Amino acid sequence: MLARLAPIRNWIFDLDNTLYPARTNIAGQMDARITQYIIDLLGLEWPEARTLQKKFFHEKGTTLAGLIAHHGVDPHHYLDFVHDLEMDVLEHDAPLVAAIAQLPGRKLIFTNADAPYATRVLERLGLSDSFEAIHDIHATNYVPKPDPQVYRGLCEAYDLDPCESLFVEDMARNLAPAKAIGMTTVWVNNGSEQPPGPANDFIDFTTHDLAAWLHAIMEAA
Repeated sequence: MLARLAPIRNWIFDLDNTLYPARTNIAGQMDARITQYIIDLLGLEWPEARTLQKKFFHEKGTTLAGLIAHHGVDPHHYLDFVHDLEMDVLEHDAPLVAAIAQLPGRKLIFTNADAPYATRVLERLGLSDSFEAIHDIHATNYVPKPDPQVYRGLCEAYDLDPCESLFVEDMARNLAPAKAIGMTTVWVNNGSEQPPGPANDFIDFTTHDLAAWLHAIMEAA
């Protein structure tokens, strides 16, 4: 193991565009279904629905949080609709499965999606048995990353010492609160998000290939 990471006992992973490549466009499918949900809910035209969707995302962390706050939507109904996706583009990822299996300590998923959807994704990737738990949007009472309280809640729920924890994410803004409480952070720069600005000292490691990075740190002295 890379000496710098020797203290890590808890390996925490985001799900979408982190455990699989952004080029699968699962996120694009989901984005379109979120827009359609708003159209069906509020009777808006596509451009207006898209504008509202992005407004809620940037202000609240997820579109769902905005729809709950302003329109009282049922989160279960919303999540069932937006996660009704075609997953044939996701394939068994043997190198990633092997890398995660070799990590010493506990392994968890921390996602703004829900557990039923996350379970389907993990099954497609071959990771069904790789994680102790899925800490999802229901567990956070629909408060999404990057709200700092949900990172503290994760640590409390699973008795995690942040200073012994590493968090992997494709959205750089979601790493800042993790770093603030002492976690080591890894940004998966796979094109799903614009690079962070100059003040990016909350990112400890950057990779374009998560499986390759995990294998590299375990082979390093």
